[in-house]
Amino acid sequence: MTARTRNMTAAVFLIITGVANAHETTGLAGGFSSGFMHPILGWDHVIAMVAVGLWGAFLGSPAIWILPVVFPLVMAFGGALGVMGVPVPAVETGIALSAIVLGLMVAAAARPNVWIAAVVVGVFAIFHGHAHGTELPGAVNPITYSLGFVVATGLLHLSGIAFGAMAQWPAGKVLVRAGGGMIALAGLGFLTGIV
Repeated sequence: MTARTRNMTAAVFLIITGVANAHETTGLAGGFSSGFMHPILGWDHVIAMVAVGLWGAFLGSPAIWILPVVFPLVMAFGGALGVMGVPVPAVETGIALSAIVLGLMVAAAARPNVWIAAVVVGVFAIFHGHAHGTELPGAVNPITYSLGFVVATGLLHLSGIAFGAMAQWPAGKVLVRAGGGMIALAGLGFLTGIV
């Protein structure tokens, strides 16, 4: 995949996300489609999941693949906790903090060991997964719903990776870091209720 194709893919994903609410008030029916749309229609989820791919791309190999694999795996665990009714405190705060912290990691060009980055991503994935699991509509199949939100999450990570691929050029590195800053600011907006 060429850099131009990756950048166009990222732009398409950013454009098609639309303004919506991530929560199940949208009335979408069906297990997979409802699960797929849940992370895509919620800006709080979108920016954090894009940030995971963006940070992975910024860190390079092996983080470029480890972080986007860790997130959905741990997110599925968090989703299972939500489905089972296991309480996780401050879920919405954790989701907002995920955007702030991950955005700041990119903006500050933070380069921790890959296992530290994976732990940071994994901790935040629990909050995102729990939100998905607790909002699982009773009428849908939990397996297909979970598959839908894991696939959508992977696509959002890929859009972050595509945008992050620009970091291989000096001007692209500035844009990627600026993107991280914008993600952190959006997360702050979610945390304070401004957004």
